[in-house]
Amino acid sequence: MRVLITGANGFLGAHLASFLAEAGHEVRCLVRENSDHSALARTQVKLVFGDVTAPPTLGPALEGVEVCYHLAGIRRGTTRDDFMAVNAEGTRLVAEAMVRAGARRLVLCGSLAASGPSLNGKPRLEADPFSPEEWYGESKAEAERLLFTFRDRLEVTSCRPARIVGPGDHENLTFFKLVQRGVILRLLGPERRISFVDVADVVDQLVLQGARREAVGEAFFCASAQTESVESLMTYIAEVLGVKAKVVRLPEAVLRAAGALADLASTVSGKKLPLNRKLARQLLAPGWTCSTEKATRVLGFTASRSVRDSVKRSGAWYREHGWL
Repeated sequence: MRVLITGANGFLGAHLASFLAEAGHEVRCLVRENSDHSALARTQVKLVFGDVTAPPTLGPALEGVEVCYHLAGIRRGTTRDDFMAVNAEGTRLVAEAMVRAGARRLVLCGSLAASGPSLNGKPRLEADPFSPEEWYGESKAEAERLLFTFRDRLEVTSCRPARIVGPGDHENLTFFKLVQRGVILRLLGPERRISFVDVADVVDQLVLQGARREAVGEAFFCASAQTESVESLMTYIAEVLGVKAKVVRLPEAVLRAAGALADLASTVSGKKLPLNRKLARQLLAPGWTCSTEKATRVLGFTASRSVRDSVKRSGAWYREHGWL
């Protein structure tokens, strides 16, 4: 099968591209010409230069393609319009190009952020209304709304991963670096649980959603049934790194202030720091958990990698590549 992956040079995209290429599919990867595509250097794929916000580049990329895995997007931006232009409008442009090209199925990589945090200890369900708390989540919610307006012209399906962990991940590297410095954070206040998922499990579910008839017209959360707090995650990291770390109790107000200061420093220096207001807000939410029942019932899918195993593989990769 000929497939196209947008955002293939990102963390998740590179894992998906490698899996599909090794499975024998003809894999095209849509990447921006001036972006870093070193993550795809050892993978047997065809690079196609283009941008999801530039319609003229999408037609050639989609020629003869059956399934498109749409992963391209931004996680950080200066304005709400920045997020909407890429994450939401980019989804519409890809879908329109697929209709013109005669492609068959569009698999969107959505996000738990679109649904918003879990409340009263209850995991989010796919049927719950969207309730995002920040611009990124808003843009992913709008992307999914736009996706399903094409259900009469394409086979469409959305995968909503929880917080992804695995080799090559930037988002959780902050926790590893803190632990390496001997610090485990304990956020004061009520315990906040988070759903995690291994990058390999996300790949497995994306591939299922690209193949199974039952996935068409549906959205599915993608997560391990296991949930963790920030403290328990960092405790696993300390075990993996062999570090004796001290638990530091962190008041909510201090984390908020640190996030604001980090954003100011990023603006002044031009360098993106690992801590920011967005991460602070996420960590201070009541929880980020989601149900895995629908994916199991409809797709027969259950995430098989434990959070501890994900942390172990991530730690080994970070050390091998000099990130720690």
